[in-house]
Amino acid sequence: MTATRILVLNSGSSSVKYQLLDMAGQARLAVGLVERIGEETSRLKHTPLATGGDSREQNRPIADHAEALNAVADELAQDGLGLDSPELAAIGHRVVHGGKLFTEPTVIDDAVLAEIERLIPVAPLHNPANLTGIRTAQKLRPDLPQVAVFDTAFHTTMPESAARYAIDVKTADEHRIRRYGFHGTSHAYVSRKTAELLGKDPSEVNIIVLHLGNGASASAVRAGACVDTSMGLTPLEGLVMGTRSGDVDPAVIFHLMRVGMMSADEIDVLLNKKSGLIGLCGDNDMREIRRRIDEGDREAKLAFDIYIHRLKKYIGSYYAVLGRVDAIAFTAGVGENAAPVREAAVAGLEELGLAVDGELNSVRSDEARIISPEYARVAVAVVPTDEELEIAQQTYALVRGA
Repeated sequence: MTATRILVLNSGSSSVKYQLLDMAGQARLAVGLVERIGEETSRLKHTPLATGGDSREQNRPIADHAEALNAVADELAQDGLGLDSPELAAIGHRVVHGGKLFTEPTVIDDAVLAEIERLIPVAPLHNPANLTGIRTAQKLRPDLPQVAVFDTAFHTTMPESAARYAIDVKTADEHRIRRYGFHGTSHAYVSRKTAELLGKDPSEVNIIVLHLGNGASASAVRAGACVDTSMGLTPLEGLVMGTRSGDVDPAVIFHLMRVGMMSADEIDVLLNKKSGLIGLCGDNDMREIRRRIDEGDREAKLAFDIYIHRLKKYIGSYYAVLGRVDAIAFTAGVGENAAPVREAAVAGLEELGLAVDGELNSVRSDEARIISPEYARVAVAVVPTDEELEIAQQTYALVRGA
């Protein structure tokens, strides 16, 4: 029997998202989420897609990731999809930061674990949780290939002119300071799917991908390879996000230290958790912000305008970087669902060949689609992202070719 199933794990600091896929037909067999791990009451929601059964939910204390993954294994076993199945080919893990070393999916061994651990200082919120998930899964199935798929890998094709910051080279190299970029699995998947939507090979097109969720990032993709991206050393740089500031003058930090008497940790929390949309208007849900705007809320309107202004700046700058743009693709929660964001982002950019058709833009759909009018020189697309499928595909291709 050929093993064709891949379990995808995305381990956060207090959560585990998972999907079990059969790569023979790229079918989802089960999906689920364990959240609030380590709290008084945790929640596990499991949906057995293979059997068509109803979702099952547990609300009970789950102490740590080991207990969480054991609970996931029990849920899968109830559906005949247990982790002991010979049909399970590998477990694919989302790892946020792979630095410069990891440019492709990698079978995990001690050396890989050590490097992921060495990168914790530049990904303190993510890599420790990713490591916990990997080590827990290794204990559950020590005989099974465990594969790391890195958020940063897609962006390692950036030229040094885009990846380097203009600071002292020796200092930068000593502390691994450079632009790494994130959301790479999403940018890879969406750029490829956008090329398919245009009926072209990825090598034939230049695409700007706008991954707009609570976290948001943009990328310039030339002939299938990333040449620039908005996030940097960490996911803080770039676009205005739900709770992150995106681009700020670095001197703001010094000013807050010297004049505001704030510590480095306090500023870290401010810029990562109390800024962006929530800092500007108290809401980080775009639906709520739009509702408030419709009711005449000036604070929400200003937050939206700042969000769109930054978005337009990146569209324009990446247009310049690429020289020629064949398509702009909106993806992730806001990008896929917020028609007003898409409309506002390209409004006034007609001279660049950009426009959206109001009727096409207003349609709600789970399918990839073009929302620009036929006369537009640059296609504007909405392409639902599928990071789990991308991780599963990369994992399966690696272990199948081993």
